[in-house]
Amino acid sequence: MYPISTRSVLLLSAALVAVLPAPAAAQDAAPAEPSSDAAQEPASNDIMVTARRRSESAQSIPLAVSVIDAKQLDETGSFNVARLQQLTPTLQFYSSNPRNTAVNIRGLGAPFGLTSDGFEQGVGIYIDDVYYSRVASATFDFLDVAQIEVLRGPQGTLYGKNTTAGAINITTNQPTFAFEGRTEVSLGNFDFRQSRLSLSGPLSETVAARVAVSGTTRRGTITNVVTGQNIQSLDNIGVRGQLLWEPASNLKITLVGDYNKQDAVCCGSVFVGTTATQRPLNRQFAALAAAQNYAPPSTNAFDRLSDLDAELRAANVIAGAALRLVWDIGPGTFTSVTAWRYWDWIPRNDRDFTGLPIVIASNNPSQQNQYTQELRYAYTGDAFDFVVGAFAFDQRIDTQGLEAHGPASSRWTIAPNNPLSNDPTVLNGLTARNTQFLESTSAALFGQLSWKVTDAFTIQPGVRLNYDEKRGFYERRVFTGTGTELTGTETDARSRAQLGVFQPQQSAPEDTDWNLTYDLTLSYELAPDVLGYGTYARSFKTIGINQNGLPTDANGVPIAEAGTIRPETVDHFEIGLKSQFWDRRATLNLAAFRTDIRDYQATVTNGQFGVLRGFLANAGKVRSQGVEADFSIRPSQRFTAYVSGAYTDAKYIRFVDAPCPPELAGGTTAAPGQTPSAPGTPGGISPANCDISGQRLPGVSEWSFSFGAEGNLPASVFGKDGEAYLGYDGSYRTEFSSNASPSAATQIAGYHLSNFRVGFRADDGLNLFAWVRNAFDQNYFEQLFVGPGNTGLIAGLPGDPRTWGATASITF
Repeated sequence: MYPISTRSVLLLSAALVAVLPAPAAAQDAAPAEPSSDAAQEPASNDIMVTARRRSESAQSIPLAVSVIDAKQLDETGSFNVARLQQLTPTLQFYSSNPRNTAVNIRGLGAPFGLTSDGFEQGVGIYIDDVYYSRVASATFDFLDVAQIEVLRGPQGTLYGKNTTAGAINITTNQPTFAFEGRTEVSLGNFDFRQSRLSLSGPLSETVAARVAVSGTTRRGTITNVVTGQNIQSLDNIGVRGQLLWEPASNLKITLVGDYNKQDAVCCGSVFVGTTATQRPLNRQFAALAAAQNYAPPSTNAFDRLSDLDAELRAANVIAGAALRLVWDIGPGTFTSVTAWRYWDWIPRNDRDFTGLPIVIASNNPSQQNQYTQELRYAYTGDAFDFVVGAFAFDQRIDTQGLEAHGPASSRWTIAPNNPLSNDPTVLNGLTARNTQFLESTSAALFGQLSWKVTDAFTIQPGVRLNYDEKRGFYERRVFTGTGTELTGTETDARSRAQLGVFQPQQSAPEDTDWNLTYDLTLSYELAPDVLGYGTYARSFKTIGINQNGLPTDANGVPIAEAGTIRPETVDHFEIGLKSQFWDRRATLNLAAFRTDIRDYQATVTNGQFGVLRGFLANAGKVRSQGVEADFSIRPSQRFTAYVSGAYTDAKYIRFVDAPCPPELAGGTTAAPGQTPSAPGTPGGISPANCDISGQRLPGVSEWSFSFGAEGNLPASVFGKDGEAYLGYDGSYRTEFSSNASPSAATQIAGYHLSNFRVGFRADDGLNLFAWVRNAFDQNYFEQLFVGPGNTGLIAGLPGDPRTWGATASITF
């Protein structure tokens, strides 16, 4: 890692701004070329997208897609995917730290819970055609983005890496042969500082370059009363450079490199409350805390006080390079994208969610190297359009895990009727060291054809052939506080108590799989600017392997057949209507969908300390269905408004052996024929697993909305002509579950967020505005967590309180 700090970027930006030509001088140059084909907006008020790997109108394609341009991203403060979800109601984003991040569309994509390297993401993230396999990249700031397209539904016949739930297609501004640039500085409460700079211009008649830098800092919104630190901070830096060579009029070769670094005091939680479990009463949270004279710093989560005593850190680096060749050959375009991505994750966590030294370290640093190669040919003709491509992917992830217990663990973890529970030395220093790796290789051939049967009717079939190979290794070694390694065969009482927390284990799962999938879309232009379409897609998510250890049988022996999980089989149906009217001043798009997934890849967690972080298993069947509507209106240059809404009914159709919610966990496991106790019965009989068929999927609100408007009037400020404007953006979502198995204790109430901005845009590119986000200081949770050990502890991650500030930018 390079010793680059956000402060350095801020100073660099200020220095560069000072020496840049004044905007008037920049305007004397030749008109700037468009930064990105995807970012052009025709006078017809239409929006151009590259969702189908060619530039076309968003209204002309039979596909549900949301488009957010650079202006909307900048002025709404949507500088990463987490903030993007407030603008796109069908997008769900959950993150307890960068590694444990999930991005879902329509409730599908990745199982809720701690992330495993052993499964694929269902929502693909692509930046300038490069696939980002780690969702951690979604936590970084956007760098010089021109446009973002959120594609809903399977996209495997168009995109290199198969995507079963959708794709986030990000287009950045490209190098130009006319000098242009943009600089922006934002200041706000919580010591928020953000600075951005981009410059582009020619190096010769055939070579152009573009460079962009971004830095963001903010102190945390939660105060740790133990360390005095403000946790949940931001400390991001990003640099992106591009070099474009045009040796001929029909050939473009672009070399891209980027470096992104985070080093935040993150990620923590606050005490939310407790729920009754089936553990004996003296082993539930209230009794255990009282036995050690412990009380949380506040019982009101929105006091935003924490007492986590282990070190917190969320440091990571994502970097890479790509070579992109675009060659116009006759009636079509050949594209080659060769890319390397790197990810280095350096975490520190407190997984007992308390200020007691129970778990004093829970860290799983890892390193990833990813190589991709995509070849694609896109043809556009009078009767036929098509895209054909080939994709290769190779990935290696290495992880070095460490989990250690402290002096408070004995009393907390060992049953009170065991005399060893009163001896703090039994578990103090008990350490599990995990070594694991994953090697993943896949290759695919894919293609999609558009046959224009008539001027109004189009038939669009697609097909994909995919091969996947995964090979993993996991080893856990266990050491006592004195450094003695436990083999798992020890019989003395002290060792058995220690092995009840950590068991040595080794596994090496591997598997291969072939998949053939396909889709068919029919579209018909019902009238000018009115397009109807229907889609059926058979898709899949490839095999998974358990990378964090295997579940064990009644004798503590790892279950080898649980090492791999079956691929998901996806059947997707969708009908939609796209329309524009009032001379294209108004746009109304509707979509209804149903997605059925057999062998859904779910995360199963074990409530005991250290037994497993979580493993993957197949649920029988999952279904997501719903209706979406997007409406926008622009009656004049002085006013725009939009509203988007989604009804999503996402549930487990069949999951008979799911993990139990906390109120049904912690008791004596029911024997065959034995009836489990009622929920929350202390010392009760707990089912071995629970049937959650018919329950809603976690993280999905039944209703979600995004809405906003902006109006402007002519104005003159500082002698500059332009427009004064007032804007509002809001979002609303109903309640959702924050646990893989629904529980009343982890149900998050619905909430509404409102953001305002007021400012002045000058005709020469100056933009000054003040903003306030979560203007009414809504208290809400992003996630709730079930504490380990079935004690009934519920911790949570509060969403940001009201934030405010101001932004100044200039485009030249």
